[in-house]
Amino acid sequence: MVKPMSEPAAEVAEQNPMQKVRIEKLTINIAVGKSGEPLEHAAKVLEQLTGKKACRRKAKKTIKTFDIRKGEPIACLVTLRRDDAVGFLKRALEAANNRLNASSFDNAGNLTFGIKEHIEIPGTKYIPEIGIYGMNVSLTLERPGYRVRRRRIARSRIGGAHKLTKQDAIEFMKENFGVEVVGE
Repeated sequence: MVKPMSEPAAEVAEQNPMQKVRIEKLTINIAVGKSGEPLEHAAKVLEQLTGKKACRRKAKKTIKTFDIRKGEPIACLVTLRRDDAVGFLKRALEAANNRLNASSFDNAGNLTFGIKEHIEIPGTKYIPEIGIYGMNVSLTLERPGYRVRRRRIARSRIGGAHKLTKQDAIEFMKENFGVEVVGE
């Protein structure tokens, strides 16, 4: 039985488990802009915060004014899933004072926000040899059934009624993490 679109998303999700929103992954990115020692320190910061090994990302093109060559490692990131993602997200939101801008959410139901200094995250110690780094935190949300667009065999599209919207993501963050969304 199909419910009218005007019914709140929470009520629909109670009746249909395929409509429940869940966290697919959380990506933490530190873009240093140069390789060498600063990039190694940024990777240590990510490992200290998440307990996972950081992955390096290379420059896509050469920018002479910034002394960046194509293929040079300039950033590092860590991807967290399931309980690790939820735990880190709670700490990262606390560093952002549990407030997010409405512009942080995209139309596909994902959100991205920044943290200016990693020492703002609760439980983080300042190490003078490493320094202070800012980071981007990107959260990818999905519903059960999104696997059909990623699988190798019989790949398919997600129907329009099943896709997440910006409002669905905002409601999910408010209900599950007590986030205040500014600028709605």
